[in-house]
Amino acid sequence: MEDMAPGFRFYPTEEELVSFYLHHKLEMKREDLNRLMDRVIPIVNIYEFNPWDLPQFSVYLCHKDPEQWFFFIPWQESEARGGRPKRLTTTGYWKATGSPGFVYSSRNRPIGVKRTMVFYNGRAPNGIRTEWKMNEYKAIEQGASSISATPTVSKPHLLFNYLSK
Repeated sequence: MEDMAPGFRFYPTEEELVSFYLHHKLEMKREDLNRLMDRVIPIVNIYEFNPWDLPQFSVYLCHKDPEQWFFFIPWQESEARGGRPKRLTTTGYWKATGSPGFVYSSRNRPIGVKRTMVFYNGRAPNGIRTEWKMNEYKAIEQGASSISATPTVSKPHLLFNYLSK
């Protein structure tokens, strides 16, 4: 992948992130495809690091992009049991902003959920808001066919797209 033409950059759409990368990661059927995806979007427990430490873990196609990086993160056990995810790092925490929104396919069907988060230095409720932002994507299980039905979110991986400050 390092032999790509000058100017080439990994810039997937939200639909591609959810319907291709996240879907195939969750499916885990093709080992060759999973190895390739791990070279493009690594699996990193992002909560073990502060946001400014994460660029070193981005690989290949998005490694030199100063604005955004992509990571898969394993589903947390607390979340798998119906609890809230722990979004604490050593110096701060990630706080969800606004309401989650749907990611739609080209056929206008919901295929994922997107939540934007902002990093705060310190501990809640006295944290100081920073300029670090990220988008969290979760896939919707394929059985969900309409927005009116409550979609079921797939497990165990999440896809994070970090937007630098």
